[in-house]
Amino acid sequence: MQVTAVEDALRAHPDDLASWRAYSDWLLEQGDTRGTLIRLEQRLARTRPADRPAVEREIADLVAEHEGGWDDGLPSTARVLARRYGFAVEAAVQWSDDVREAVEQVLRGRFVTTLRITSDAAAGEDDWDEDDWEEDDYEWEGGPGAAARSGRLDMQALDGLDLGRLVELDLSYLDLGPDGAEILAASLRTDRLRALELRYCRIGDAGLAALAASPHLGGLRRLHLQRNRVTAEGVRSLRRFPELTELDLRYNDIGEAGAEALLAAPFAGSLARLWLYDSDVGQGGVRKLAHAANLPSGLRSLWRCV
Repeated sequence: MQVTAVEDALRAHPDDLASWRAYSDWLLEQGDTRGTLIRLEQRLARTRPADRPAVEREIADLVAEHEGGWDDGLPSTARVLARRYGFAVEAAVQWSDDVREAVEQVLRGRFVTTLRITSDAAAGEDDWDEDDWEEDDYEWEGGPGAAARSGRLDMQALDGLDLGRLVELDLSYLDLGPDGAEILAASLRTDRLRALELRYCRIGDAGLAALAASPHLGGLRRLHLQRNRVTAEGVRSLRRFPELTELDLRYNDIGEAGAEALLAAPFAGSLARLWLYDSDVGQGGVRKLAHAANLPSGLRSLWRCV
């Protein structure tokens, strides 16, 4: 069994149950209890409801006994956000002087395909009501702009990292700026990335243009650009992401011209989710979105209610 090839295949096709079963055999030969976990979880999926509690207890007991030893390769500063068969698949690290080393260690995880890098300022973002924010709040103490007062993050710390395994990358609330976005674009030499979270990163039109110019990001499906100082010029760059199905442009002053650029993009007819406020596009933009023939009917009906 060529283990490396199987692991590569499982990263690309994580729902391939047959390959996971074959991998479980190899794990058990190595004395890795995750081989047993794979078998138990797959058995659970085939178990009738009346017998499920017994299998669930067996899984819970196995995890409680062994999970603490399943992340030996991850840095102590990393948080596991999600697992598959006991393996970390989503992980987060906090920005620090050692962020490069921490990210390198996380990316050596066998099945980590989603990475989130956070800052102190973003630690409590889940508790904030963003709809109540004003532009001046962006710099208030403890808000997501707080990190900017000590200087923009030096994205050179991540330059040259091998991010080729990633399917999703979340850098929300990191103050990248246009220059940081350019470094990021040069570092993302992977065609696998499908989701990019850049909320509150201040990349502006120049930063968005740099990302759009990357030859590797054309396969993005989800792009979140909430409050990034993007204008209609930046929206025009989005045509370089033809496969987008989910787009967040809230709190960007794109105006009616931005709405027109959005509707001219090749992905307009494929959007399943679009986040925008009427104040982002103005009343003229609202009318264009509400009556755009190429926008999916579900999204168009939402704009008719604005």
